[in-house]
Amino acid sequence: MSLKSEIKTRQDVNLLVVSFYAKIRKHPTLGPIFNGIIKDWDSHLELLTDFWESQLLLQRKYMGNPIVVHQEVDEKMNHTITPEHFGLWLNEWFSTIDELFEGEVAWIAKNRAQKMSTMLYMQIYQHRNKGA
Repeated sequence: MSLKSEIKTRQDVNLLVVSFYAKIRKHPTLGPIFNGIIKDWDSHLELLTDFWESQLLLQRKYMGNPIVVHQEVDEKMNHTITPEHFGLWLNEWFSTIDELFEGEVAWIAKNRAQKMSTMLYMQIYQHRNKGA
């Protein structure tokens, strides 16, 4: 019998987000980027919980613009964000989901992240080339 549960509540989403970013903060490549930019982790984790709750449980709580946020991060990193960074992020996201959850919403969380990573990198790349 599996000990994993489905993602059903905000508490589940928060567990995923907090567990995932605990790994990211220690990650040898991604940690310095996130820790260098995010100063208030508590409020950032709440914001990310709002974002993923909106994505996975269809709660309209997140009102930000992830495209602009990621373009600004790329600018702060002197345009050094690469597809490899997104791949590393996705690997950690998938493994965290697999450790904690199962079921359809867990699959949706992976699928959405994969699609978003491609879209966000394309938006970063296009934004870089506007200045050229």
